[in-house]
Amino acid sequence: MIRLVALLLLATLPFSAFAQSRVPASQAEISLSFAPVVQATTPAVVNIYASRVVEERLSPFAGDPFFDQFLGGFAQTQPRVQNSLGSGVIVSPDGIVVSNYHVVGQATEIRVVLNDRREYAADLILGDEESDLAILRLQNARDLPALPFRNSDEVQVGDLVLAIGNPFGVGQTVSQGIVSGLARSSVELGRGYFIQTDAAINPGNSGGALVDMQGRLVGINTAILTRSGGSNGIGFAIPANLVQTVVRQAEQGASRFARPWAGVTGQAMDASLAEAMQIERPDGVLLLDIHPDSPFAAAGLRAGDIVLTVGGEPTNTPQEMIFRLAALGVGATTEISYLHEERVQTAEVALVAPPDSPPRDVQTISERVALRGLTVARINPAVSAEMDLPIDATGVVVMQAQDVAGQVGLRAGDVLLSINDRAISTPQDVVQAAREPTRRWAIDVNRGGQVIRLRFRL
Repeated sequence: MIRLVALLLLATLPFSAFAQSRVPASQAEISLSFAPVVQATTPAVVNIYASRVVEERLSPFAGDPFFDQFLGGFAQTQPRVQNSLGSGVIVSPDGIVVSNYHVVGQATEIRVVLNDRREYAADLILGDEESDLAILRLQNARDLPALPFRNSDEVQVGDLVLAIGNPFGVGQTVSQGIVSGLARSSVELGRGYFIQTDAAINPGNSGGALVDMQGRLVGINTAILTRSGGSNGIGFAIPANLVQTVVRQAEQGASRFARPWAGVTGQAMDASLAEAMQIERPDGVLLLDIHPDSPFAAAGLRAGDIVLTVGGEPTNTPQEMIFRLAALGVGATTEISYLHEERVQTAEVALVAPPDSPPRDVQTISERVALRGLTVARINPAVSAEMDLPIDATGVVVMQAQDVAGQVGLRAGDVLLSINDRAISTPQDVVQAAREPTRRWAIDVNRGGQVIRLRFRL
């Protein structure tokens, strides 16, 4: 009865009593309005206008060597300006803004508009396509409103959240919902690890803020799963812990995000695996392979072990494990708990960048030979990470395939096996094979796990 009377009294108070720039202090205030949270957070969410110049083909046959000799000038390209619209979040008073890579990653000009209509030019200081994060610095900005980070590991399913952004270019809007899932990852979303929410996230919301009821940044809105093109109640945000680590590296002067190297491959445990291994519960990530130089191997883990937690947090998918390592950052040390021969053990794992050894020995063929424009490198852990190769890959990989090399069908990421039946082990082998005085060529490559033979005549 006392609680009911208190609620009735609150309902009779004038709205001005609550229209203050503070977060709600009770469940009763939340039930009345989200205005205090909105007023505290929207000044730090910005609209981003990005443009880039792309080369547009005037003919669908442009770039084809056969048709170019007939079309001549008609096969040329012309520059065209592409514009994109998105959102961003100010996370530092001196003008550090977080957005999505797919919004500003290839932009040649970036303009940021604040909620109070102030405008700033911005520079991209760090872009990471894999995490879909971009860090901007506003020019000549100071004393700006900024959102504090929340520890995203503390977020629970059912927490109230607000999504703030500029959907469809209509201006800044706010949508309300709850956290509906954690540790989300799928083929449609790429290799990331996301917080799921039912707060509406539509085109233009990308890069905007997902905030909690204390006005703290929970994540950066990045994607929706939809069949209609609109929000269907399944939106995704990049967790704040990873965002904070990327921002920290950008502030320290990095132009690329350095991820810790695990040097392992694994798969999520399921009921059938647990039954086959006589394990009671299908928790954790089963390690299938470990590179000899992996920090996991140095800590004593072996193939067949099951990683249960990273830094005290449960880890049930490979994506979740990689996310937790990335959020901690290169240079940190974390405790891993794992199951080894039916016993739970712990180990301290040093988080390091992938070693760039043996030397990659990059070679570019610029002579007037059959493979002109080809750039290759020796495969090592750093090269494997850059080119997304399996951890057990060896030999020589194509870094770039331009000019003639691209025209004959070679692609970046191809692992060269042989050229004209000559085995390829080092970049120098490629250089020597390219000088062979012949017009008939056969190149064997491993492309995404499939062996392909390219035949051509020049």
